[in-house]
Amino acid sequence: MTRILADLPDEDIRWLDSVAAESGRSRAALLREAVGAFRTESTDWIERGFGLWTRHGAGRDGDDFEEAVRPDWSTLDDDADQPQP
Repeated sequence: MTRILADLPDEDIRWLDSVAAESGRSRAALLREAVGAFRTESTDWIERGFGLWTRHGAGRDGDDFEEAVRPDWSTLDDDADQPQP
């Protein structure tokens, strides 16, 4: 493992120390975790989305699928007073 030197604002160091103390981990462990999470999130969005419909909706009509999952969608308070089509 390679060591690095990184300059962070004092406010960020205080926050990092607070999170480290609360979680019982070191600064270094938290930073390694953050870099790992960042690498995962920065994966190409096309690769992450490829085959999504096949995995979650294969063989279903799009309108039927939407109707099936719609009850799980939360609605905005403003929309609750609106008549539904």
